[in-house]
Amino acid sequence: MQHRYKRTAAAVALVLAATSALAGRIEEIKARGYVRIGVSLGGEPVGFRDASNQPVGYDVDVAKQLAAKLGVPVRFADVSSDARISMLMSKQLDLVVANVSITQQRARVVDFSIPYNLAGLRVIAQKSVHIKTLADLNGKRVVVGRGTTADTFLRQSAPQAIFIYTDNFAPDGVLLLQQKRADAGIEDSSLLDYLASKNDQLETLPTMYGNTPIGIAMAKGDPALLKFVNAFVSDYIKSGAYAANYKKWWGGKAVPPVLTP
Repeated sequence: MQHRYKRTAAAVALVLAATSALAGRIEEIKARGYVRIGVSLGGEPVGFRDASNQPVGYDVDVAKQLAAKLGVPVRFADVSSDARISMLMSKQLDLVVANVSITQQRARVVDFSIPYNLAGLRVIAQKSVHIKTLADLNGKRVVVGRGTTADTFLRQSAPQAIFIYTDNFAPDGVLLLQQKRADAGIEDSSLLDYLASKNDQLETLPTMYGNTPIGIAMAKGDPALLKFVNAFVSDYIKSGAYAANYKKWWGGKAVPPVLTP
């Protein structure tokens, strides 16, 4: 009888452990009372700090809407390009809404939502340097985010460029360009188009390289959270919130890239 009791107790413990594991991150977030979301505050208009030092920008608005859907307040963490994935994997963050390109390599270690934005790479350069093609970058000082999609692309397209690495393209890379300590830079097109519109010494090359989907990232192993975030993104697109948010940050005449909900 005693052995049977022990077996029953052990079975109950296993069921409780399994139930706890299945509860997942959503229940954990709600029990905690807030969601931890990583954003990149290094460049307008995707993410930056306003005059009051508060996080603002396109991604920040997306993150706030997602937190509202979860029914909890958000606590932001400003993440660099090379730390955002590792912070998810170490469970320091619940989600990352930080202009993260969906790539096969990243998808091996984290889960991605369906795209909530699209972007490509673009080159920005000093007008005085007369850079017109990718080949012109060879021998030039080019600022690029360490470990980014742009870094990989530049190594293939202009391997003789002089790489100037930064953990945050903006403000660090932007400052290098403004001070003319870099001849050019390569980054997300939306960031560089916005930067060039604000600085008459800089120009972007017309070609956009790739059409890269941008997703909300999360640690692997929680299908319920992935399903929830996908449903949020789908509604974000279908409701018109995506188009409104895009035009809010890139201007009323901007044409948002076409997304499939």
